[in-house]
Amino acid sequence: MTLNETYDKMGGNYKDVIGRFYSQDLVERFLKKFPDDPSYSELLEAFEAGDVKAAFCASHTLKGICQSLSISNLIQPLRTMTELLRAEKLEEARALLPQVQTQYGITVEAIREYCEKTEK
Repeated sequence: MTLNETYDKMGGNYKDVIGRFYSQDLVERFLKKFPDDPSYSELLEAFEAGDVKAAFCASHTLKGICQSLSISNLIQPLRTMTELLRAEKLEEARALLPQVQTQYGITVEAIREYCEKTEK
């Protein structure tokens, strides 16, 4: 599986990210770190605790990472979630959580599959 195919599988935009980073090696290096970033787990914990400020911070951070890496499938739901949390609309933002969880799972699975195939 190529990096471009990985982006296709996860619903990202390879052309955009390679235009930003100018190097497949840089994209690969940062993309491989994505599953270990704590923002997603912090987001889940904040929703579980009902902490709108922590949820905002985590969603905003995760959205920024996704924008930088052109992980397009997560950008829109995180953008909407972040704005709802900015307005302290926790329950409305929570309604987007299943979509974020699904897309996050697809993304991480594609990245891990890529890592497995390239590290052999």
